[in-house]
Amino acid sequence: MSGIVSVYVTFPSEEEARRIARILVEERHAACANILGPCHSIYHWRGAVEEAAEIAALFKTRADLAAALIDRLTGLHSYETPAAVVWPIANPLGPYAEWVHSETIKVL
Repeated sequence: MSGIVSVYVTFPSEEEARRIARILVEERHAACANILGPCHSIYHWRGAVEEAAEIAALFKTRADLAAALIDRLTGLHSYETPAAVVWPIANPLGPYAEWVHSETIKVL
């Protein structure tokens, strides 16, 4: 593995996705956030099948920062249980991996 991950998250609106993405990048939890656009989710929630329009986003960060990024994101997110999952990145271009490492800081 490269030590680089993407954190996939869904949001209820583009405004919330952009607001939280800006905070996480400014605080250097992530080197970059891609707001991917609208998606339609169908899911089980509290015994019922629900449907909702959501906005998906990817956060580019170091593997050792993923848990801290998700903790911070959870505190900012309006969902009771945000969908936030870590996707490992294999064989990234060397300069890309270096950039992600250089643009993020160690969170204690």
